[in-house]
Amino acid sequence: MKYLLPLSCLLPALFIVQPVCARSELPDWQAQARRVTIQRDDWGIAHVHGRSDADAVFGMIYAQAEDDFNRIETNYLTALGRTAEAEGEDAIWQDLRARLYMDPAKLRADYAASPAWLRTLMDAWADGLNYYLATHPDVKPRVITQFEPWMAMSFTEGSIGGDIERIPLDRLKAFYGGPGGRAVAMADPDPEPRGSNGFAIAPGKSASGHALLWINPHTSFFFRSELQMTSDEGLNAYGAATWGQFFIYQGFNPTAGWMHTSSTVDAVDEFLESVTRRPDGGFTYRYGADQRPVQSATVTLSYRTGEGTLAQRRFTVYRTHHGPIIGEVDGKWVAFAMMDKPIPALEQSFLRTKAPDYAAFVKVAARQANSSNNTIFADAKGTIAYLHPQFVPLRDDRFDYSRPVDGSDPATDWKGLTPLDALPRLRKPGGGWIQNTNNGPWSAAGDDSQKASDFPRYMDMLGENPRGEHAVMLLAA
Repeated sequence: MKYLLPLSCLLPALFIVQPVCARSELPDWQAQARRVTIQRDDWGIAHVHGRSDADAVFGMIYAQAEDDFNRIETNYLTALGRTAEAEGEDAIWQDLRARLYMDPAKLRADYAASPAWLRTLMDAWADGLNYYLATHPDVKPRVITQFEPWMAMSFTEGSIGGDIERIPLDRLKAFYGGPGGRAVAMADPDPEPRGSNGFAIAPGKSASGHALLWINPHTSFFFRSELQMTSDEGLNAYGAATWGQFFIYQGFNPTAGWMHTSSTVDAVDEFLESVTRRPDGGFTYRYGADQRPVQSATVTLSYRTGEGTLAQRRFTVYRTHHGPIIGEVDGKWVAFAMMDKPIPALEQSFLRTKAPDYAAFVKVAARQANSSNNTIFADAKGTIAYLHPQFVPLRDDRFDYSRPVDGSDPATDWKGLTPLDALPRLRKPGGGWIQNTNNGPWSAAGDDSQKASDFPRYMDMLGENPRGEHAVMLLAA
C-alpha cells in the first residue's frame, strides 16, 4: 500500500509496516496492498486508488480503520448483535433485537448466493480490515478480532437509524424476559429537529449554468468518514461513508451526485397476532379461518460479566409469516415486518456510486432495496430529481398502518412492493428546484410538486415541517 503525503509536507517520510502476525492470508493481503495507493490531503482526508474496485474497497476500509477502528467495530457489534460482549448484560436487549433478523447462518448463505462481483468486494472489505489489524498489533479490538466477508451484509444501509430501531427495547424486554414495556410504538412521533436537508438546483437557476446539489446531513460530527475512492474500473466517488461500510453513502462522482434524507414513508408495520397455546407447549396463531404454527428458534447471546469473563443467555424467539414477535399488546402478540433484503440492499448501495446519470441511477434503484431514505439527485446533464424510498409495501389503504393492524385478517397483509412508477418521484420540475427536509414530498418542488391525494396514506406519515416551509419560501422567492 503506497502512501503519498500532502503537498504541503516538505520532509520525506516512509510508510512503515509494523510487524505482523503469522497468518496464511498475509501474502495475499500484502499483494493486494501493493495495488492500492492512499493519499492524505492537507485535512487528512483519504484519497484511495486501486487497480480494481475490490482494491479500492480494500484501501478505503483500511483508511477508515486508520482513522477510527473503534467506530467500525462498534457499528458491527450493533449490526451483528454482539454489543453485550463488550459492554455487558445491559446491552443484551439491543443484541436480541438485532438477532431477530441477523442470523449468521443465513448471512453466510446470502454471501454464497451473491453475484461474484459482490462477493469479491466483500472479500476485499474483510481482507482490508484484517490486514489493518495484522499491521497494527497495538490496536486491540473489544470483540471482533477476525472480520469475515458475510459480515458486510449485516450493515447495508448507512443512515443514522435503520428500520430495526423502530422496535422498542423496553417492549422486547417485557416479552422475552423482563418487566415494563409500553403498549404501542408505531404511533410514536418522529421527534424534531432530527433530520437532514437536501436541495437540488437546475442549470437555469444557477450562475454557473450547471446543476447544483446541496448535501446537508444532520448527524453527529464524526458519524461518518469523508473520503474518495477510485479505481481503474471506473469507480470515482467522493463523499461520506458510514464507518465500516465500503460505499459512499452520499456524495458525488464525476457526473452525478446524490444525497439522502430520512423519509416519512411507512416502510415497517406491526401485526397483532391472536395466539393460542397448544397442548404440547407450542403456539398457533389465527390467520383467516386457519390456525398456523408459530415458528420458534433459540438465540444464544454472550455478554461480558463484571469480572471480565463471558457468560451466556438463551432466548426462545418467535415469528409468524409477518415477522418476528417483538412484544404483546392487550393479549395479542406483536409481529414486526420490515425490509430484509441484504443482497440487493448492498448491491444498490454500492452500484449507485458508479451511476453516471439519472437513467443509470434509476436502473440501480430498480432493486427496490432502499426502505428509509429519500434521495435528492443531480447530474452533469442538468437533471435534478427526487426519488422516494423504493421499498414501499403495497397495502390495503382502508387500514391505518401507523398503528398495529389485525394480523388475523389476510386483507392486512403486504401485497408485494409498490412499482417504481407508482411511487412519488420528480424529475426536472418546471420551477427549477427540489428540496426535502425530512418532510413529505408534497412540497418538494413548490407548485410543481405531486399531490398527497394521488397516493396512499402510507407514502407519508408526517407531512410538512418548519424546515420545509422555510425552504419553499427561499427557493420560490
